[in-house]
Amino acid sequence: MSTPTSPKPEPSAPAAAAVPAPATWQLSILTVWHPALGMAVDPVAVLALDTAPEADPAQYVVWVPMVYDDANPWRERLAEGVTPQKVARWQEENGVCQLSPTEVPEEATDLRHAAELVLDQLLAEVIPALPPRDGA
Repeated sequence: MSTPTSPKPEPSAPAAAAVPAPATWQLSILTVWHPALGMAVDPVAVLALDTAPEADPAQYVVWVPMVYDDANPWRERLAEGVTPQKVARWQEENGVCQLSPTEVPEEATDLRHAAELVLDQLLAEVIPALPPRDGA
């Protein structure tokens, strides 16, 4: 018995081209204080904003799993509303909560997808490299 093969695309069919992310997209990694390191480098979420006038969604937040309590300072800030002016101010602040702008992944298909791709990278590369929060 033979295994059926997948249909091959027609040679004349155009390949799906990657669409560049709009210039209005902004991605930021939200971090909180990491007690073992003594710095605000512990990622708790990715904030994605689209500053276009009729953007849908205009903002999207994807949270790192299992950090609910650690992320409370950011939950409180975001509950007050997010504006480009607040994001600019948060970028300048130092302390327990920090916001770090990051690149929009080239393969992102929409704002939500862009945030989820950044979160995937944090979960795969950054978070495993951090020491335990208790310093052990």
